[in-house]
Amino acid sequence: MNTGTWIAITLAVVVALAFMFFGSGVLTSEPLEEVPLSPNEISSQLMITDTAVGTGTEVAEGSTVTVSYVGRFEDGRVFDASANHGGSFTFTLGVDPVIEGWKQGLIGMKEGGKRTLTVPPELGYGPNQYGPIPGNSTLIFEIELLKVE
Repeated sequence: MNTGTWIAITLAVVVALAFMFFGSGVLTSEPLEEVPLSPNEISSQLMITDTAVGTGTEVAEGSTVTVSYVGRFEDGRVFDASANHGGSFTFTLGVDPVIEGWKQGLIGMKEGGKRTLTVPPELGYGPNQYGPIPGNSTLIFEIELLKVE
């Protein structure tokens, strides 16, 4: 057999294997479906750790949630806490302005649960200073989900 035949056979085998493992979607230009992070999974951007799994209603985009929280820097210093603002914080996920780390990190959490979010600067305030938070800060939030509506 000549080189052209071997190349054609090799290409046919690669295409057949691609169909076998990935289905017909390998030939489309549609983006792959995003898979949300599960609790305790680490991405290159956000770490989610459930310290207590709740049993109530699950948070979804558009849920109105009431949480209590403590925000710390990596060195353990507290920069904010809901106790400083009346004891709890209520907002609608995806509507009210909260940092991206909270938008991603609260999805799937259940009422009554406690979760720690380690939020890199890209999902927090980025290079900008925000109140007592210096630019490019990694933020750690201990969150208790009190209510989901």
